[in-house]
Amino acid sequence: MSNDTTDPEVHFEQDMCLKESQDFEGDRNCDLPPDLLRMVKQEKKQILPHEEEVENIALEEGKVVKIGTRIAEETKQDLVELLQEFKDVFAWSYQDMPSLSTDIVVHHLPIREECKPVQQKLRRMRPDVVLKIKEEVKKQFNAGFLQVVKYLEWVANIVPVPKKDGKVRMCVDYRDLNKVSPKDNFPLPHINTLVDNTMGYSLFSFMDGFFGYNQIKMHPEDMEKTTFITLWGTFCYKVMPFGLKNAGATYQRAMVTLFHDMMHKEIEVYVDDMIAKSLTEKEHIEILKKLFLRLRKFQMKLNPAKCTFGARSGKLLGFVVSERGIEVDSSKVKAIQELPLPRTQKEVRGFLERLNYIARFISQLTEKCDPIFRLLKKHNQSVWDDECQKAFDKVKQYLSNAPVLSPPNPDRPLILYLSLFDNSTGCMLGQHDESGRKAKAIYYLSKKFTECEMRYSLIEKLCCVLVWTTRRLRQYMLYHTTRLISKLDQLKYMMESTALNGRMAGWQILLSEFDIVYAIKGSAIAEFLASRALEDYEPLSFDFPNEELMYVANTKECPWKLNFDGASNAVGNGIGAILVSPNGDHYPFTCKLDFDCTNNMARSMYHGNSSSHRVIWRFCTVLGLIKEFDHITFNYLPRDENQMADALATLASMIKVNRPQDIRPIQMSILEVPIHYYNVEEEERDDHPWYHDVLRYIKNREYPEHATENEKRTLRRLASEYVLDGDILYKKRKDQVLLRCVDAVEARKILEEVHEGVCGIHANGFTWPDR
Repeated sequence: MSNDTTDPEVHFEQDMCLKESQDFEGDRNCDLPPDLLRMVKQEKKQILPHEEEVENIALEEGKVVKIGTRIAEETKQDLVELLQEFKDVFAWSYQDMPSLSTDIVVHHLPIREECKPVQQKLRRMRPDVVLKIKEEVKKQFNAGFLQVVKYLEWVANIVPVPKKDGKVRMCVDYRDLNKVSPKDNFPLPHINTLVDNTMGYSLFSFMDGFFGYNQIKMHPEDMEKTTFITLWGTFCYKVMPFGLKNAGATYQRAMVTLFHDMMHKEIEVYVDDMIAKSLTEKEHIEILKKLFLRLRKFQMKLNPAKCTFGARSGKLLGFVVSERGIEVDSSKVKAIQELPLPRTQKEVRGFLERLNYIARFISQLTEKCDPIFRLLKKHNQSVWDDECQKAFDKVKQYLSNAPVLSPPNPDRPLILYLSLFDNSTGCMLGQHDESGRKAKAIYYLSKKFTECEMRYSLIEKLCCVLVWTTRRLRQYMLYHTTRLISKLDQLKYMMESTALNGRMAGWQILLSEFDIVYAIKGSAIAEFLASRALEDYEPLSFDFPNEELMYVANTKECPWKLNFDGASNAVGNGIGAILVSPNGDHYPFTCKLDFDCTNNMARSMYHGNSSSHRVIWRFCTVLGLIKEFDHITFNYLPRDENQMADALATLASMIKVNRPQDIRPIQMSILEVPIHYYNVEEEERDDHPWYHDVLRYIKNREYPEHATENEKRTLRRLASEYVLDGDILYKKRKDQVLLRCVDAVEARKILEEVHEGVCGIHANGFTWPDR
């Protein structure tokens, strides 16, 4: 099909019949297609200086740029001279904007072959809007962005988008074209990564491309597909228009091609927005000069109206970045605090969506908003009650003093706090400052458990949360040693459990690539720290009263039981006790007595013999403790029924314990099948077996002497593949089969038995002949 595109004459001044439009009663904000609405909202998240005074600098008459006022006078003079030298990198009109070379980038518009073209009919618009559209079309046509087309297949309508200054932005409704065009999966920068790479610097320059999309040419074969209809004719774009599905990916690809060696070091790029960053003012001038030379070389133009140079802070995609770190944009906080009370589910969702965008600043967000989340459940007749109102007010109050998040220092380990609630979990990733005494928040996370996860055991919930956290914070935890603070040590459970179910085994594999160390040994301290992961962290006092308490509750229905026994012999004295809960859970306690004690003292107290002053004093102490209980009874148990307490008392009396020693809890396992798997990997080079370092780390968390940080990290990852059962070390295979680790002596003995011992006569496969 031939198409005449050479006729440049367009009668913009012809009379238009607007009688049908005079009585048009429509809203000025026409309904935008979802794709176009998303792109418009995304473009509104501009990169701008934050609440900073700027000074207008005239490069020529009518050509003004803005610079920050908080820079040194000498730096200001150097910056003005630099802008004067490179004033050709700015564009003040369409005529100042040549397109990028097609050798660098060109926009293609592929369409699935089975899809049929769609021709939209001309829509009616308000007369004042029609005149504004006519003015914009005329400007683009005169600039060479548009050409006339005839006998077209794809036709779209214009969608006017009002601006704050009263003007209209001309967009095209390409929804039909976007549906049949394959998606370009070239990645756009992740917002969190972009913000993290920007915060911590002291000086910024914010730049925006001058109608950036229009600086890229369309492929000649795809121009006619961009056709749109007006009262003055049908036009197609010779440059890439705003509104196409893959326009952002094409522009980002072009920016990466031009600035790949400067990105993430000296500048950050998000589609047509650029940020130059530096730690010093002198360095900033050098970076800008390098950037301007690159822009001049490839004829890419900046929009001076949207550029600010030499600013100390800036708004970046809804966040505020500065040398202090990253903060919530005050305008977003104000919008949330001024929200009226949500009345419908749609308004509740809108409120939660606003919070979700700044969720990295809010500690334990899911737990705080749990009453509000319940309103969104299906078939739920809940109404806005006092709990919802308290949560609503609590979030608003929290945002009035939201924390400032800091960038991670690559030379120091991270700290991960995990806290569990009934229906959710909260996490905070932090890091100590230079003094090592105060922790700075880097990222807050929260998650609501699914119905399936609610049925997990406590250790499974903690493991699930840890795996989920590593996925969300992978960009931080993969390159740092992470110290874990939680109620229980998930890593120890995974390394010392002889049989993990499929779910836990899978989680163990996922965690093996991270360098995670359990930081706190005391359960009370760990639980306290995990639940107190706040942004105003201060050094804590670790002297907790009753730290050894494991559980406190008031049970009226069924009493608790305490089985007690003592032992005294020539080696020493000891006591053992078993606390039995109403559910049948057993909690063992044992204590070695470092003073003289005999069974006669106990008998004299039981029979009421008061001849010993020490017995009288202890008897009075017991009577005082009895008053703390509502009801208590004493019963005698035969030794056959009190074997566990007797064994603990005997154990405490027989062993010798030095004061500095820390005796780990005894774990009793039942082995039903006497079977071992042997695996010899290498010969020892010293007096220790080849697995000595792994065994010592799993058993005592000790590293080899003079081990470097990399060697320690390697040892921790290697230890995740082994499990300790008593004093025997096993290597776990992927199918969960345990392979026993043996030293050279035992391996030699095994080989001798196989080849020369009881198995030797069968080594060659000889058998007795049949009779």
